[in-house]
Amino acid sequence: MKKEVLALILGGGQGARLFPLTLHRSKPAVPLGGKYRLIDIPVSNCINSGIHYIYVLTQFNSASLNRHIARTYRFSRFSDGFVEILAAEQTPNNPHWFQGTADAVRQVMMHVSDFEPEHVMILSGDHLYQMDYARYLNHHKATNADLTVSVIPCTAERATGFGLLKTDAEGRIIEFREKPPADQLSAMEVDTTTLGLNAEEAQRRPYIASMGVYIFKYSVLRDLLNADDKHTDFGGQIIPAAIGKHNVQAYLFDGYWEDIGTISSFYHANLDMAAIRPQFNLYADQQILTRPRFLPASKFVNCRIESSLISDGCILNHTKIQHCIIGLRSRIENGSTLEHTLMMGADYYQTLDELSQERAGGLPWIGVGENTHIRKAIIDKNVRIGSNVRILNEAGREHYDGPDGNYYIREGITIVPKGATITDGTII
Repeated sequence: MKKEVLALILGGGQGARLFPLTLHRSKPAVPLGGKYRLIDIPVSNCINSGIHYIYVLTQFNSASLNRHIARTYRFSRFSDGFVEILAAEQTPNNPHWFQGTADAVRQVMMHVSDFEPEHVMILSGDHLYQMDYARYLNHHKATNADLTVSVIPCTAERATGFGLLKTDAEGRIIEFREKPPADQLSAMEVDTTTLGLNAEEAQRRPYIASMGVYIFKYSVLRDLLNADDKHTDFGGQIIPAAIGKHNVQAYLFDGYWEDIGTISSFYHANLDMAAIRPQFNLYADQQILTRPRFLPASKFVNCRIESSLISDGCILNHTKIQHCIIGLRSRIENGSTLEHTLMMGADYYQTLDELSQERAGGLPWIGVGENTHIRKAIIDKNVRIGSNVRILNEAGREHYDGPDGNYYIREGITIVPKGATITDGTII
């Protein structure tokens, strides 16, 4: 059953930096851009690049991700392609859960070996970018690399958050340091004009950063993982161990790429999709795939909408929407204003009887009630926000946990978690 390339998408751990969005779901299952999920990005890149053998490795809060994968990615019965979950599992030989990125791959190698792939591609489930993996694979094969690391030029401000590397004139990696502290950055500075940057841009981005996207020869990956079972991480241990012993090459990616593992990066990356010239373009030829939901067109009644994306199945009545992403099945009522806000929408519609009963009982509907003002917020799925609510963070808090877990503030952004209720007249 030999294949040329098998993709392994790492689902990540607990996702603490994206809390509370990861309170009930894994990072790859977090909604994105109004109608997608994070996992749709690497899976779409694979499918658009002709890679149809894909495993997603998870161990934390994976139920919603499992449902999304099962409902979305079904290849033709005449194809042997697949997108499948490989959840962490205890075995007689290994009673432990995944201990890191490399350990996760080590623990699923028995499934990988069934396919005897020539190459294994390792991807992350929480990055935002569009890449032609076929070009990447061709570079890997043309250089006869044992391991190829996809890289981007990086600024000093962001450098400590990534693995940094140096290359020789042939693009071979000669040094790699995983997330070096600020006092060691100068040792990793390079002349990035050799990567094609002009002098001004090279001065601004004098570091070469790993994107956490790798292609291994299968035999080399197997040997590196078997060499030392204490090596649990690719960036910190496996890649440095390979340098000098194997042909480790760098592949320069010159497009937009963002690690959206924090609330701030996630928020800004989403809202940028509504910009006049977004850095991540949903309207490109390489479409982002997701589950078709067959929802009706969105309905707007006397609304003012500026620089925003409105997803399918929404009902907006006499509202003002400015620079927002409005997710599936969102309902926003008379006189309400949303500014610079990501609203993820709802998983279902409420019936007219339910709406009537809940209003009579004083319970807000799923969505946003009347005369409510929301600014710089993330509203997760199935949230109920009542009337005359103000979510403006006028106190200017950077970090705060609201009472009863109804809201959180992270990096100045107010997050209302999935299924929470904000009653009428609340001020945040």
